[in-house]
Amino acid sequence: MKKFIILCLTLFFANIGFSQSKEHARVEAAVEKLKLAMISGVREDLAFIVDDSLSYGHSGGAVEGKAEFVEKIASGKSDFITINITDQKISITGNVAVVRHQLYATNNDNGKPGEVKLKILLVFKKAGKDWKLLARQAIKLT
Repeated sequence: MKKFIILCLTLFFANIGFSQSKEHARVEAAVEKLKLAMISGVREDLAFIVDDSLSYGHSGGAVEGKAEFVEKIASGKSDFITINITDQKISITGNVAVVRHQLYATNNDNGKPGEVKLKILLVFKKAGKDWKLLARQAIKLT
């Protein structure tokens, strides 16, 4: 009987670990989709990956909602050429995922080439099978 209980508990916790690692991979994929949408500037891709209640904080203090975020990138006003992400850490609690990473990018905002080095905090919420960006805050990397 003891062996049966141990086996059941082992399978239960293994299943939880598998489920968490599957969700972790889905959050990683959502971060990648966001990155690619920001580079491509495709309006539909940007709109799909973010939640309607988006709060998108810039390192300079400006905060945008979904419409402003999508329009700024889709119009080319904010034009990412490359985005590289390092030191990413993901924590999932229920239907909320917190992602922290460093972002290094080249851009061409308003036709002016530049570089961006930021520490980023992303908050995703699960919507069905998808993870949607709910909030983002950036600070300048020193």
